[in-house]
Amino acid sequence: MGSGTSTQHHFAFQNAEKAFKAAALIQRWYRRYTARLEMRRHCTWRIFQSIEYAGQQDQVKLHDFFSYLVDHFTPSSNHERDFLDRMFTEDRFPQDSEMEKFGDYESIEVPDNYTGPRLSFPLLPDHATALVEAFRLKQQLHARYVLNLLHETRKHLIQLPNINRVSTCYSEEITVCNGLPSPERAYVFNGDFVDRGKDSVEILMVLFAFMLVYPKEFHLNRGNHEDHLVNLRYGFTKEVMHKYKTHGKKILKILKDVFCWLPLATLVDEKVLILHGGVSDMTDLELLAKLDRHKIVSTMRHKTRKENGKQVKKEEANQKSSAGRPTPWFLPQSRSLPASPLRLGSLQAHRAGRSSSIPCGAPRDAKELARQVRRSVDLELDRCRQQAGFPVSWGKEEASPCTPEADSGAEEPLEPTQEEWRQVVDILWSDPMAQEGCKANTVRGGGCYFGPNVTERLLQKYNLQFLIRSHECKPEGYEFCHSRKVLTIFSASNYYEVGSNRGAYVKLGPALTPYIVQYQANKVTHMLTMRQRISRVEESALRALREKLFAHSSDLLGEFKKHDADKTGLITFSDWAEAVESVLHLGLPWRMLRPQLVNSPTDNTLEYKSWLEDLAKEQLNRENIQSSLLETLYRNRSNLETIFRIIDSDHSGFISLDEFRHTWKLFSSHMNINITDDCICDLARSIDFNKDGHIDINEFLEAFRLVEQSCSEGNASDCPQTTNTNDNGCSKPGTH
Repeated sequence: MGSGTSTQHHFAFQNAEKAFKAAALIQRWYRRYTARLEMRRHCTWRIFQSIEYAGQQDQVKLHDFFSYLVDHFTPSSNHERDFLDRMFTEDRFPQDSEMEKFGDYESIEVPDNYTGPRLSFPLLPDHATALVEAFRLKQQLHARYVLNLLHETRKHLIQLPNINRVSTCYSEEITVCNGLPSPERAYVFNGDFVDRGKDSVEILMVLFAFMLVYPKEFHLNRGNHEDHLVNLRYGFTKEVMHKYKTHGKKILKILKDVFCWLPLATLVDEKVLILHGGVSDMTDLELLAKLDRHKIVSTMRHKTRKENGKQVKKEEANQKSSAGRPTPWFLPQSRSLPASPLRLGSLQAHRAGRSSSIPCGAPRDAKELARQVRRSVDLELDRCRQQAGFPVSWGKEEASPCTPEADSGAEEPLEPTQEEWRQVVDILWSDPMAQEGCKANTVRGGGCYFGPNVTERLLQKYNLQFLIRSHECKPEGYEFCHSRKVLTIFSASNYYEVGSNRGAYVKLGPALTPYIVQYQANKVTHMLTMRQRISRVEESALRALREKLFAHSSDLLGEFKKHDADKTGLITFSDWAEAVESVLHLGLPWRMLRPQLVNSPTDNTLEYKSWLEDLAKEQLNRENIQSSLLETLYRNRSNLETIFRIIDSDHSGFISLDEFRHTWKLFSSHMNINITDDCICDLARSIDFNKDGHIDINEFLEAFRLVEQSCSEGNASDCPQTTNTNDNGCSKPGTH
């Protein structure tokens, strides 16, 4: 009996040992499996992000190129000067009368058969929720109501300070991005409301509607995409003109002004700073709090043609006049303190040096007058405190009393200084990095990379606990960095592809402890396994990368030949990876991606011409165009569409003869080509294929394709400038 028990124990131990070994093997296999999946997911993410940031670099370079052309071109007439100013520079300070003209919604009739949502002001909560429901049913808001809503939004935004203040004392919790607000739940939406899919107009209308319903609980920060020049490339301009063909130009004009009035940041309980991008080692919250944000029309470019020597002299004179008497930082530098708190000026003077949350104008009622008086008294008290050596709160937004002297100078408000413009660029475009220090953000083409020491210095200087920012898509929808002092929140799930990332938002209670909520908007992704989801997203990323490689086939071929000194047609995989990075500059792990991009029968070498031919076949299967032409279109289509919209300065969807003539004179001046107006007209008519007197986007791209086709059929020497000039100085596409 004892022997039998011993045998049973022996077998039990053997079985247990086998079970432990099996468990260890399964665990090891699972860890390797998940590690490989995570590596694939990381590579996929790098691909999407690198391609996205490369597009932003192209936008900056394209705008810099046009800016250079304009700055070095001398107009021959006032008409030509006005056209170039309208096409390439910002109309910085639109007057109220001009905004009333573009926001003239009352003259627009709503037809009787209109079945979409209707708005009446002041808006009520039911109006806002009904608007959401209408958009869910794919109904479109009539242009009259869009302009009316934008008009009311602009009036509200003008009242707001540069840095909003939110307190958990009045709201039980504060949510950064998402949900429906109420008096008990304050919300902060942190920029980039547009250029995010085909429903940007509807999203913007919903946000503005809720902001008007809950002005104290609903806050919007400006993002880098709330910029009319960025919208030219990333689709919002096109979306507006597609949905509102008749009144689209009016809508875009007032939107351009509305974006300028969006606050730059939000401060929660004086401890948590919420801004779109980030900070830099030069970020000055005091300067950001008092600058006139409405002057920053676009972060793409600071200087305009309107800046001249007179403007510089005026700035120098202002600096000299104020040199002897320092002004408190919370007051506009061009203002003096009021002799009386009841001496009120105009809205124009308020714009010229505003730092308050209320406009300087005649009060409408006794309550507003009393509030204005209290503001002025507080202003005087703070001035006295500062003179006595007592501290003044850095973020306090004081009223800017307007004096008659200020009114006299308000007709020509000063341009933003380079420092003011740089401050706004940094907070809208910057990204955190793990390394110490601060350096230029060359990946995006704007802003900077800021390290943990930069964050810590800013937090200590202004007595803050941590920063909340957006601007970067994160796989899980959020990410802490800099010892949890910087929290990135990204609320758009499926940003790159369905299943590519989760969305997230953060809730803050009185303790200011961040509570993260994650979600996935698409229900299909919940049905997929992790492997299926990663495989699906990976294939989309690789497809985008192959398109990028194909778009640079000619450059890649030239680089491959440099590594093939013996002209064997073969290069090593190491040389392949080096050549690809030298052409694309995406910073990707090419050796790791090589098995997904290269199918080679040999282990160590690649027949590069065959590989490029395979890339071409893959794209030609989808579009029936000659390989070399398709390569050029893939490479330049986004830039060409942006150029078209820049030339189409009135956003009509067509390039008029006048727009074409002035633009061509700009290019010909840069290229030192003498061309007459008659020849330019002939060129425009040759591009106007349907002979309707205008050039649309398809004709514009087709003309480019014909020029490239003509060059590819001839010698390179025949096409030095992609156009051939005859004896009369006339150039036409396809005449080589």
